[in-house]
Amino acid sequence: MKRLHGLLAAVAALVAMPAAVAGTDGVPHSGATAPPSPELSSERRGIGLTAPTASGREGAPIDPFRSLAVTDLAILEKFTFLEVMTAATKVVGNTMTPLQSFQQWWDTQNLAPGLALGPHCDDQRKNGVPVFNGFAFLCPRAEGDHVNIDPFDPGPTGFMPIGLFNRFDLAPADGSDCGEYRILFARRSGQNIPFFRNLLIFEAVLPNPRPELGLNGCARVAEFWGKLSEEADAQVRATRLHDFYFKGLPGFPPVVAPNHYGAGPKGRGQVRTNQFMQFPWNLREFKLARVCDSAVQCSIRFMPATDKTNPAATLFNGTNAQSQNFQQDFVANQVARLAVPDINLFSFAPPNKFNTGQSLSQTEENDYSLAFLSAPAAFRSAIQDKLDQLGSPLSPDQIVARAQTLSCGGCHELSRSADIGHDQTFPASVGFVHVAENQFESGPDGTRFMTSPALKDVFLPHRKNVLEAFLSQTAELPRCAMPCTTPEGTATTCQEICVAP
Repeated sequence: MKRLHGLLAAVAALVAMPAAVAGTDGVPHSGATAPPSPELSSERRGIGLTAPTASGREGAPIDPFRSLAVTDLAILEKFTFLEVMTAATKVVGNTMTPLQSFQQWWDTQNLAPGLALGPHCDDQRKNGVPVFNGFAFLCPRAEGDHVNIDPFDPGPTGFMPIGLFNRFDLAPADGSDCGEYRILFARRSGQNIPFFRNLLIFEAVLPNPRPELGLNGCARVAEFWGKLSEEADAQVRATRLHDFYFKGLPGFPPVVAPNHYGAGPKGRGQVRTNQFMQFPWNLREFKLARVCDSAVQCSIRFMPATDKTNPAATLFNGTNAQSQNFQQDFVANQVARLAVPDINLFSFAPPNKFNTGQSLSQTEENDYSLAFLSAPAAFRSAIQDKLDQLGSPLSPDQIVARAQTLSCGGCHELSRSADIGHDQTFPASVGFVHVAENQFESGPDGTRFMTSPALKDVFLPHRKNVLEAFLSQTAELPRCAMPCTTPEGTATTCQEICVAP
C-alpha cells in the first residue's frame, strides 16, 4: 500500500511542479509539466499526463492488442451495434426504441423540423447562417439521411464493431473516475465505398464506486485489463470483455449505460463521430441526455456538443471577435501545457467558449498553423516570451502546430508529419482514421482491423507504461481475510476495492 501511495504522490507532484525533464530526443529541456486538465476535456487528461515507469512490475508484460486496443475479428463478433444502442439508451419508462434513438441522433444533422424528436443543425443561426457555439457549422449533412436506414441490418447500411479500447490512462490522479472504455463502430458500406464511410465511437467514463479510496478504488478495473494479456484463449477474452461492458465487474456498473455518455449528473463521457459521407470530412461530438415527457415517461436523446480542444482557426489569426480573449488565454494558460517535451504528455485545454461544433481536416477551418502565419505580431511575440520564461527551445510555430495535433482533425490527418519540435514530427493515421474498417492485418488470434502507426508506435506504448506502472503498485494491495459483498451479491476478497453492501 505504501508503494501505491508513493505512486499517487509522484503523480500529484508531476502535475503540479515545474521541472527540468528529458525530451523525447533524449536531451534535457526545461519547462513546466502539464497542469491538471479540466473536466471538459475528452482527451489528454488524467494519469496519462504524467511520465510513469514500469520498473518493478511482476507477471507477464502488457500486450497492447490484448489489454489496450482490441481489434480482433474473433473477439469483436460478440459485440453488436443493437446491443450497445439498447444499453446506452435504456432508462425507466423509455418511450423510444433503439432504432428511434438512432434516427433522433442523426436527425440532428438535418434542418428543422425533421422528425421533431430533438435538436437540429440549424437551431442556432448567426446572420441567417447555421452556427454552433457561435462558430460555422455545416448544415445539413449527408449523414442526416441515416434517419432512413436500418443501422442494425447485417448489410451495407449496418454498423459493425472494429475496436475496443482501454483508456485507463485517462483516469484522474484523484480517482474521481476510472477512465474511459470505448467501443468503435463503422458502417459496413465503408469497406467497399470510400465515400460511404461513417465511424462512431462510444466513449464511456466509468465512475469510481469508492472515490474516497482515490485511484485505489479503480484497481479492479486495471487488474481486469492487465490479466487479459495473460489469457491465451481469444474466446475467453471475448466473453470477459463482453461481460465487462454489459454486466460490469464486481462493485462496478456495466460500462455501457446512459450516465456514462453524458447523461449522468457530472456530464462525463461522450459519443464522437467520424463522418465521410459528404465533403469535407467532419468529426463531431455528442452527449446523451435524459428527456422526460412526464414523471414516468423518459427517453435518452443524442445532443450535439462542442468538439473539445477544437477552437476555430480564425482565433489564431485575429479575425474572430473572440480572438483577443483567446490569444490571452493561449499565452497565459496553454503554452506551458503545449511546451511539455514528451509527445504523449503535452496537452491543450481551451475554455469551451472557444470550441467549435465540428472539426475538419480538408479545409482551413482547423488549420491553426496556416492561420498563425497571418497572426498579429504581438501574439507571436507573447508566445515567444512565454517560451523564454519556460526555458523551452520550441518556437511559436511549433507550439501552434502542437495545438493543432490535439484537435480532432489534426490528430486524424491534418497534422500528419507536422514539425512539433524536439526533432519530432507527428505520427500518421491510416488515412483519416486510427483503426481502419477496410484494411486488415494478421495477429496471433487471426485477422484484426489495422491500427495506425500513431497508435502502434507512439500512443499504445505510452498507455502500456501507464497501466504497467499502476499494476506494479497494486500488487501490494492487501487481501482481506473477511470477504465483502457487492450490491450485485458477488463476494470479493478485499474491502479496499469493493463496494460495501
